Amino acid sequence: MIAPTPWYAPAEAVVPPVRRPLAGTFRALVALAAAIGVMINLGLGSPLRVLSYFTIQSNVLVAVVFALSARRAWQGRRPLPPLVTGGTLLFISITGLVYHFVLADDASGFSMTGETAPLTGWRSLANDLLHTVTPIGAVLNWLLLTTPRRLYLRQALLWMLYPLAYLAFALTRGALMPPGSAARYTYPFLDVDAHGYPVVLANAIFFGLAFYALAALVVGLDRIRPEPPPRGPKTGFRLRALVR
Repeated sequence: MIAPTPWYAPAEAVVPPVRRPLAGTFRALVALAAAIGVMINLGLGSPLRVLSYFTIQSNVLVAVVFALSARRAWQGRRPLPPLVTGGTLLFISITGLVYHFVLADDASGFSMTGETAPLTGWRSLANDLLHTVTPIGAVLNWLLLTTPRRLYLRQALLWMLYPLAYLAFALTRGALMPPGSAARYTYPFLDVDAHGYPVVLANAIFFGLAFYALAALVVGLDRIRPEPPPRGPKTGFRLRALVR
C-alpha cells in the first residue's frame, strides 16, 4: 500500500487574490513616464548612441519592471522578486543622484550642462522624466507600496555587476570609436581622452564604492521602515494547510 503524498494548497485556494488597483495605476504611470522619456530621446537622436547611456538603460528597465509590477498588482499576483525590484530601484536612483549632484552641477568638475545649449521643448521634457520623475516615482513606490524587509546585502553584491558591466561597455565602446567622435565617452568622468586611464579608473572606483554604499543604505532602510497598511483580509489559519 502506497501512502498518499501530502501536498499544500495554493494561497488562492484559501484566500482570493487581493488586487491592488492603486499600486497598479501608480506603477503604470511610472512605467509610462520612463517609456515616454526614452521614446523622445530615441526620436531626437541616433538610437545606438541614445541606448548607450546608463540613463536610458536604467529607464528602459524601469519601464519593463514597473509595467510587469503594475499588471501583477491589478491581477492580485505575487510581486516580482526583490532582487529585480531592488536592483531597479538602485539603478534608477543612481541615475537621478548622479545627474543632479554631478552632471548638472557645475561645481562637480564633471558637469555636462556647459557642453550643449540649454534644453527646451521635448528634450527638456524627456530630461525631467528620465532624471527626476522616474527616480522619485521608484522611491515612492518602494517606500509606500512595497513590503519591507525583503532586501539583503547579498543582493547588493549582485546588483553591482551591472555598473561594472556598464563600465566595461563604456570604455570598450570609447576605445573602438575614432578619436574626436561625438560622445565617444558617454559621461565626463569616463572620458579617457580628457583624463587618461588612471584618473578614469580612480573615478570608477570612487563611484563604484558610492554605488555600493547607496545599495547598502537601501537595504538598511528596508530593514527598518514600517509595514504599509494591510492590503487584504486576514485569516485565522495558515495558508499552507494540509489538504488530503
